Amino acid sequence: MARLADYFVLVGYGPGKRGSRDGQGQILQRFPEKDWEDNPFPQGIELFCQPSGWQLFMERNPPTFFVAVLTDINSERHYCACFTFWEPIESAQPQSHPRNGDGEEEEEPSSPVQAAQLFAPKSLVLVSRLDHAEVFRNSLGLIYTIYVDGLSVSLENVIGNLLTCTIPITGGAQRTISLGAGDRQVIQTPISDSLPVSSCSVALLFRQLGITNVLYLFCAALTEHKILFLSSSYQRLTDACRALLALMFPLKYSFTYVPILPAQLLEVLSTPTPFIIGVHSIFQSETQELLDVVIADLDGGTVNVPECVHISLLPEPLLQQTREALSMVLDPELEVADLAFPPSTISVSSLKMQDKEIRAVFLRLFAQLLQGYRWCLHIIRIHPEPVIRFHKAAFLGQRGLTEDDFLTKVLEGMAFAGFVTERGAPYRSIDLFDELVAYEVKRMRAEEGNKQKILRHIKELAEKLYKNENPYPAVTMHKVQKPTEGCHLRLHQKPFPRLDEGTVQWIIDQATAKLQTAPPAVKAEKKCMVPSGPPIAAIMERNGNALANSARRLEVVRNCISYVFENKMLEAKKLFPAVLRAMKGRAARHCLTQELNLHVQQNRAVLDHQQFDFIIRMMNCCLQDCTAVDEHGIAAALLPLVTAFCRKLSPGITQFAYSCVQEHMVWTNIQFWEAMFYCDVQNHIRALYLDNSEENHMDEESPEEPQEAKSALEIASEQLRLWPTMSREKQQELIQKEESTVFSQAIHYANRMSYLLLPLDTSKNRLLRSSGLGDVESVSNSFVTNSIAGSVAESYDTESGFEDAESSDVANYVVRFINRFVDKVCTESGVTNEHLKGLHVMIPDIVQMHIETLDAVHRESKRLPPIQKPKLLRPNLLVGEECVMEGLRVYLMPDGREEAAGGNIGGPPLLPAEGAIFLTTYRIIFKGTPTDPLVGEQVVIRSFPIASLTKEKKINVQAQVDQFIQEGLQLRSCTFQLLKIAFDEEVASDSAEIFRKHLHKLRYPQHVRGTFAFTVGQSPKQAMQPKAKEKNPSLRTLSKNLVKNAKRTIGRQYVTRKKYTPPMWEQRGSQHFPEDNEDEISVSEEMDRSTLTPTTTMKPSDKMTMNHLVERACCRDYQRLGLGTLSSSLTRSKSEPFRISTVNRMYAICRSYPGLLIVPQSIQDNTIQRISRCYRQNRFPVVCWRNARTKAVLLRSGGLHGKGVVGLFKSQNAPTAGPSQADSTSLEQEKYLQAVINSMPHYADASGRNTLSGFTSAHMSSSGLGHRAKVITLSTPKCASAKGRDTPRGKWGSIRASGRMSSYALNVEIGSRLAGKELLGTHHNGTAEPGFLRPHRASLYIIGDKSQLKGVKPDPLQHWEVVPIEVFDVRQVKASFKKLMKACVPGCPSTDPSIAYLRSLEESEWLSQIHKILQISVLVVELLDTGSSVLVSLEDGWDITTQVVSLVQLLSDPYYRTLEGFRLLVEKEWLSFGHRFSHRGAQTLAGQSSGFAPIFLQFLDCVHQIHLQFPMEFEFSQYYLKFLSYHYISNRFRTFLLDSDYERIELGLLYEEKGERKSQQVYKSIWDYIDRLNKKAPIFFNYMYAPEDGEVLRPYSNISNLKVWDYYTEETLSEGPSYDWELAQGQPEPVEDTDRQDTGAPQTKRKIIWPCYDNRSRVEPDAISKLLEELHNLEMELGQIPERWKDTWDKVKASQRTEARQEGSRTPSSLLMSSGLSHHRRSLGVYLQESGVGSTLNLSLDSDTSSTSTPSSGKPGGRRSTSTLYSQFHTSESENRSYEGSLYKKGAFMKPWKPRWFVLDKTKHQLRYYDSRMDTECKGVIDLAEVESITPGTPTMGAPKTVDEKAFFDLKTTKRVYNFCAQDVPGAQQWIDRIQSCLSDA
Repeated sequence: MARLADYFVLVGYGPGKRGSRDGQGQILQRFPEKDWEDNPFPQGIELFCQPSGWQLFMERNPPTFFVAVLTDINSERHYCACFTFWEPIESAQPQSHPRNGDGEEEEEPSSPVQAAQLFAPKSLVLVSRLDHAEVFRNSLGLIYTIYVDGLSVSLENVIGNLLTCTIPITGGAQRTISLGAGDRQVIQTPISDSLPVSSCSVALLFRQLGITNVLYLFCAALTEHKILFLSSSYQRLTDACRALLALMFPLKYSFTYVPILPAQLLEVLSTPTPFIIGVHSIFQSETQELLDVVIADLDGGTVNVPECVHISLLPEPLLQQTREALSMVLDPELEVADLAFPPSTISVSSLKMQDKEIRAVFLRLFAQLLQGYRWCLHIIRIHPEPVIRFHKAAFLGQRGLTEDDFLTKVLEGMAFAGFVTERGAPYRSIDLFDELVAYEVKRMRAEEGNKQKILRHIKELAEKLYKNENPYPAVTMHKVQKPTEGCHLRLHQKPFPRLDEGTVQWIIDQATAKLQTAPPAVKAEKKCMVPSGPPIAAIMERNGNALANSARRLEVVRNCISYVFENKMLEAKKLFPAVLRAMKGRAARHCLTQELNLHVQQNRAVLDHQQFDFIIRMMNCCLQDCTAVDEHGIAAALLPLVTAFCRKLSPGITQFAYSCVQEHMVWTNIQFWEAMFYCDVQNHIRALYLDNSEENHMDEESPEEPQEAKSALEIASEQLRLWPTMSREKQQELIQKEESTVFSQAIHYANRMSYLLLPLDTSKNRLLRSSGLGDVESVSNSFVTNSIAGSVAESYDTESGFEDAESSDVANYVVRFINRFVDKVCTESGVTNEHLKGLHVMIPDIVQMHIETLDAVHRESKRLPPIQKPKLLRPNLLVGEECVMEGLRVYLMPDGREEAAGGNIGGPPLLPAEGAIFLTTYRIIFKGTPTDPLVGEQVVIRSFPIASLTKEKKINVQAQVDQFIQEGLQLRSCTFQLLKIAFDEEVASDSAEIFRKHLHKLRYPQHVRGTFAFTVGQSPKQAMQPKAKEKNPSLRTLSKNLVKNAKRTIGRQYVTRKKYTPPMWEQRGSQHFPEDNEDEISVSEEMDRSTLTPTTTMKPSDKMTMNHLVERACCRDYQRLGLGTLSSSLTRSKSEPFRISTVNRMYAICRSYPGLLIVPQSIQDNTIQRISRCYRQNRFPVVCWRNARTKAVLLRSGGLHGKGVVGLFKSQNAPTAGPSQADSTSLEQEKYLQAVINSMPHYADASGRNTLSGFTSAHMSSSGLGHRAKVITLSTPKCASAKGRDTPRGKWGSIRASGRMSSYALNVEIGSRLAGKELLGTHHNGTAEPGFLRPHRASLYIIGDKSQLKGVKPDPLQHWEVVPIEVFDVRQVKASFKKLMKACVPGCPSTDPSIAYLRSLEESEWLSQIHKILQISVLVVELLDTGSSVLVSLEDGWDITTQVVSLVQLLSDPYYRTLEGFRLLVEKEWLSFGHRFSHRGAQTLAGQSSGFAPIFLQFLDCVHQIHLQFPMEFEFSQYYLKFLSYHYISNRFRTFLLDSDYERIELGLLYEEKGERKSQQVYKSIWDYIDRLNKKAPIFFNYMYAPEDGEVLRPYSNISNLKVWDYYTEETLSEGPSYDWELAQGQPEPVEDTDRQDTGAPQTKRKIIWPCYDNRSRVEPDAISKLLEELHNLEMELGQIPERWKDTWDKVKASQRTEARQEGSRTPSSLLMSSGLSHHRRSLGVYLQESGVGSTLNLSLDSDTSSTSTPSSGKPGGRRSTSTLYSQFHTSESENRSYEGSLYKKGAFMKPWKPRWFVLDKTKHQLRYYDSRMDTECKGVIDLAEVESITPGTPTMGAPKTVDEKAFFDLKTTKRVYNFCAQDVPGAQQWIDRIQSCLSDA
């Protein structure tokens, strides 16, 4: 029972402090006057009666009533019911008041006269600990009524009765009370006092604020934010606060709770702690500056959340479900709002019922949030009273809500802590929530989507809640007198009388005495065991993705562990990566801990080193995905295991697993240790009571299974039930037992913590790595690093005390950490103080002891041999290539290319690979094996020439999953290769530095002599090779003289013309190829001997020079083109328009030009010198090609200098620069150009076939200007008609030439734009000049740079025309190339590779540059083909000029499309005409700053584009182009070094290939190498080569027609780039098993073909290579001398041609095409396009022959041609058979005897054998010249049994012994005689 009211107080108005406008409240009377002992009188009531302040009013207000709530110091709530009414003031008081005051009057200070009467408030206050607001309202109302209406009832009596009325607190009792004024009230108490009482307040709160706002407030209150309610009604404030608390049930709000805050206390709002407070709206302005308070305005219905406050909302899907449920309850019409026939009536619950329904929704919400919470309670003490802890991490982990902000905050909050204390107890009375969370969770899960069922459940719960508040529905009516209406307005109302304290006190005393004599009413609480409900495991994790827990993965984990323990390490290693990947899933981690548990016997499992390593790596991987709170209990499960697994390091020293798994945050998290500790204590205490009570049941109920066995909570509740029945001694004994259990666990944990916190190497001050602990900076990253760097500790002198100081730091730290932990858990679990002190003493000893053991372990573990890493594989090196730096162990990391890494494309993850990086004099090579064991037996090689390195930067990489960040390098090469390497931790950083320095030194040698092409084969010490004596004068002296002369003559003109004798052609041929005399040089055949007139007036050295010059490629080509003769002016034939001038033979005029140049016949040498000054770099126009048909010539030169030259073309009145010399030069230049024009046969023919203006404007301008459009209309038709006769020549980019619009002029789309720029210079006057419309075409077009030719005016009298075009400069090429490299070989993976690649490709603008070059080239080809000459004069004449000129020749002249012609083209245009290879390739230190500019590569790419469009026009394959593009920057050959012929001579390079070769292997020239290779195998040959004679190619140049060259993107990881042919060939055959151990690389027969790994063309060669290979093998078997593959090929083609003629029908049956076939046949040839790297054919891959043997004719492709091929043999062989017969022949070693048909041939002096008599193809030949003797033999194993042994005879040759056996003895004798006679005849 409890008192209904504790105090009755009368509060009146009193004057305020001096100077304050407001008055203040005064307590006029209070009853009882003495405080109750159990309930002192609350302070500050007078403030709460008038929360807005005590003020006087001008009129009487009606009485008000509200309930304020005060909280006392024991956090007990006191409900103050305030009933306020107004009384008039005696006039004296207010008048005296202002006098005393400072003149501030309470009423209107402005009116001097006392105008109106004033009314002061007076309050009746009831203070109670019970919240019965209605009863209080009625009771105070009754007292007021008695006073106002003057009823004849004693107020003292009523108040006395009120204060002595007692009512039951709970239990659903109904009590009728009367205050003795004829009144009657019924009080109903709630059934369960734990459920809050809310009447309608919750429903009202939702009405005022709405669903979303209330949910915000609800979440804010639970997550401890500050909440402020505003309203102008005090009662509403109280209701809203009460409603919010009711919603939070079963959690209790434990912070500041003031439903009505008085004005004087407003500063409370700035308190830092959370609160729920209500304030009257008039103070709204004061609340504005609160920054972190959520303000709910009840009147306005808004909730304002400040910006800085983040409210975590409920986790989805609960939030959505709650919203839906609330709208069903509050707005039932919503469901049927859209129905066509809505139900006529919708039952809307009464407000009280609605209130309970809303609460039911929130009750369900809490049941869902906290479901299974009892399974995470740890009971750590049962007696004397239960101590319970909640394992928050486990709860969140099992619910899958670790990341959820809301739940985490709630569980950390005070409210939840209270909840655990209150509801954790296992034995207590239970309420609605306990039942709901235990029994209804399953039902709620089942009903989740079904609205009807959810609503039914809500209604059921609401009924229970309603019943709890209103247990008796038929309530007897209250009878309470009310005052008469309007009584408060009565004028002459007496003031409230002063009550008689004595009377009231006497009534109270009476009642108290009566109560004391009455027996105490003890309400028996119904205690019981609290049900736990289903365990959380039954509630699946939210993201229950099947993948993570797939049984397959768990199977893998189990298998791997069992392999480890069965010592099957290879198997385990294969599964290992899969296990590490599986560890991402929680189930796999649990599985790991369970499996490992099975292998622990008696708390110990001793492993060997490899097993130990595996287990550690698994544990580390397992832990690294766990967070520090260990929500899944993985670390907890591993904790016992890390102290169980160990390995013996040496006798008496054991290393445990814990020393290797310390690197995880979880060990430094004190909450983790607490949870672990409590969990263990609970198990022990449970065991304690189980042993006591159930010794007999132990066998059937094992404690492992909490489902069957009793859980700790069940045991606890049982114990708590028995507790009161036990004797005092028994109770003491149990308390003691529990206490010592906890204590022993604390000691155990102190040990465990020291294990995991003390680092293995305690000498290093490397401490705990968590935010909560210590200095994060000093954290080292891995125990591996520590053990390596641990040597630091040994280096300290132990005496010096360093080590002790350091380690004691570590020790102190750990001791402090453990002490903190022990203090916390021991005080919480009630360990006695003596024990706690004992613990504090023990801890430092434990730590110290452990440090000592660790030191020994650390010392021993350092002596362990390091874990076996794969052996470093040595790379194969070229002849003469030497290792500069031995391999550094590195990991090759995947870059942005996806194929190798497995990635999204799938396939084997070849990278990352583990191996070594080697630096040789030529290359950087990585060789290793993939780290993924599933592809571990493959070898990965990635390499590139050092000379091609373009960028090197340091990076940091994580090499392997279980390893740590390492330094690495990223090396990029312009052969489109990227090495992204991470150095292994065994590589010291200075080794890496040395590597970089060496690399830099090799990449940029001081001088070109330092490049590999020169140093190859030298021992590094020697600077140069020793000189060789030669018969002819030494080339070195020659070149020295030459250079001296050149230097001398630079200044003066070189006038003397000397004659010279060409050397004999034969001799020259042999000099070229000393090793292959059978190859003639084809040039010699085409050369007209007579053109060279021999004379003899030259110095020997000069003569040498001339010889060599004549032999240069350009000279040979000039002869071929018939471009001129080399002779003196006297004998010059005037008919020849051009001559070969020797003016530059000493390189005096132009250093970068070749020695012999073609100039017009009419131009004197001295003129040339003058002209050359007008051009950049002195590169004056020279002829480099002539069209055989139109006789138009192609000239090249550097761009014009600004001076006087352009004066030529400028208008006549422009001032000329300088004196007359300039004029003369320009005149000479004019003459020079005129001479070129005159040289053309029909320059006078002004038929007007074409005008360039029309041509270019039609093709190359954007034709945006009006006048340009006119030009097109005028000139295009002319072009078309005029060219009609030439149209069949030339071929557009496709395989078929026929069936096309051939007229070039109409194919406008090809060149209609040149990168969108106007082609012709802009004209001053904006209209078309007459010159543009002239009807004749110019004889000479000068293609020049737009920027130079400003102001150039066309001169109608001249026969030349200038075409200004805009070209890109070298800078743009460099930039574009960099971007291209990044696009093709990205450094790191991009998010969307498909888009990223194409985008970056476009941004690089590489293809648009190629488009431009091709476009200009096609224009020039077109002009030359129409008979105009063209001078290309761009930039310095050695970059773009060279590209254009070479492409033009390639397109126009089929000769250059052969292997030999292409070589000639490159030698002539690129090497002789001085493209600056060294400078552009940045080959030396000097070029380092300028960087790499791939001008030549761009040219090769253009050739590749043309090759793709005309696959049948080129004799060489795509592989040939790739080969050149790789080696022109590789510096392997000397061909592409240096910038001009002059420099090459200066270095003595140019002619040294003649007879100066030291070793056969080292080729100085790439051309020799290609020739040599081409003879061996057809890798450079294009099988589709079937040229049409004299064909001019016109490729499409639109970007859409261009393809990205696969050279940029492909790679072969199996062997590295395939361009160093010997290396690719030299893959060894798999060795026998005996040698297995020595070969580093694992061997396997398995063959996978993977795009980035294998060289496809080698693994599956194209059809023709395959056939040639078979032929080759056949020849080997038959013992024929192998033929060259080319001979075989040509023979087959020839025979095919003849067959085709014989049959008369051309069937496309054969694979091989020939030029005689129709277009139809030719188009079929496409399908043979070479695969991969060109049609490479690896002959020595499968055959055991030496690499020198070359394939040759055996069986050709089709049977039909056999007859033709072998016809030559049949006739001859039949004549030459001197004797024949059958003999048995023993095969070679280990082969059986076989009968063969032998033929003795005296004529050819040989013994041939065939399979049978009819066989036409010879199987083998024994040359009789090699026979040494013939002797009788003996039968050997496997010989024919029936034959007499005298029939055996042996034939001994110089090579081997042949064993024969005849049918019988005479037969044998016959053969011996025949052979003997043959031998003697010889």
